[in-house]
Amino acid sequence: MIRYRRPKQDDPTIHHLINTELVPLSSVTTAEIIEIKKNIPKRLTHGVTLVASTNYDDDPLGFVHFMLHGDLLYIDMLAVAPAAQRKCWGNLLMAHAERFAQSRGCKRSKVMVDIINTNGLSFYKKLGYAVSKLHTSPQYYELEKRL
Repeated sequence: MIRYRRPKQDDPTIHHLINTELVPLSSVTTAEIIEIKKNIPKRLTHGVTLVASTNYDDDPLGFVHFMLHGDLLYIDMLAVAPAAQRKCWGNLLMAHAERFAQSRGCKRSKVMVDIINTNGLSFYKKLGYAVSKLHTSPQYYELEKRL
């Protein structure tokens, strides 16, 4: 099931997923990672965070955090625990985020994927996202999709 984030219950797992699934695939410097980690609690207060869990009261198997900017859905972070990967949780999280955004007038979606995250790039391409830009410092792809 997909539900809204419950900070007291979900944030320890979300922080763990960020540290184990996203940070290792980042091309930013160690100093930048330290600063990013410090800002995660504040970052999670902006936008919407949905979590995937087997049952309503269970800890998250994965999460998506996103923001809406006019007609744009911006996917900020998506991570799924290794044991839950390839079981459609990422697809479900993205589908819910995109439907949420469409219901509020969004017409397009954007996500950034670090250049070394080949699995992430493949995942988003399967969902219909296409590379619109390659940034070089730090190195990441910018992908877009019409909703």
